[in-house]
Amino acid sequence: MRIVVTNCNTTQEMTEEIVRGARAAAGPGTTVTGLTPAWGPESAEGWLDSYLSAAAVLDTLRTYAGPPYDAVVMAGFGEHGREGVRELVDVPVVDITEAAAHLACLLGRRYGVVTTLERSRGQIEDSLETAGVRRNCAAIVGTGLGVLDLGDTERTEAAFLAAAERAREAGAEVLVLGCAGMTGLQRTVSEKLGVPVVDGVGAAVKLAESLVTLGLTTSRAGGYARPLPKRRVWGAPGGAVT
Repeated sequence: MRIVVTNCNTTQEMTEEIVRGARAAAGPGTTVTGLTPAWGPESAEGWLDSYLSAAAVLDTLRTYAGPPYDAVVMAGFGEHGREGVRELVDVPVVDITEAAAHLACLLGRRYGVVTTLERSRGQIEDSLETAGVRRNCAAIVGTGLGVLDLGDTERTEAAFLAAAERAREAGAEVLVLGCAGMTGLQRTVSEKLGVPVVDGVGAAVKLAESLVTLGLTTSRAGGYARPLPKRRVWGAPGGAVT
């Protein structure tokens, strides 16, 4: 099977890191292809970035011309767009935010999210609420690091551990990596913290594989019905029309 993983920003190095994490989680016979939007924010941090990112990811999938794929993994924690993508494509769409939260709920009564900047908390809360797993979230804690700061592994680990202690004090029994750029960190912090740490990218890949194997995909019976046929202009005036 082939899984397409969409980065929510234009930073190619981050796409490559996300793909490495996705491939590490994927089972034999699963091919992972990473997609980086051609336009949008270099990092998604805040409402403006998030909505711009959502449009860019939708456009990236709309114009995709590669080999057919069996599922989409959206690698933007707390970012918008998953509902639109589910209308757009005819394969399962798994968002790393809800994937990580659902798996965390199987491992403990309450979980905590450790993310980048505090300003992302509102978006993450909304995303978890929409997915139906907000009530199990004990805390969403920021590390104070921006998305583009996560390349400094030593600094990121130290900041994560400090924030994780705050989440545990709030009652978290399981921790979730609150940014796709943190992928891989779970291997080094779980033992130090003494609790399970869920990586959303790996969780989403395994859930996507399960849905494909079970022959399940997005329901068209209601909220995710196919988009109504109409004229749509993509991009600036004079841009592509579908």
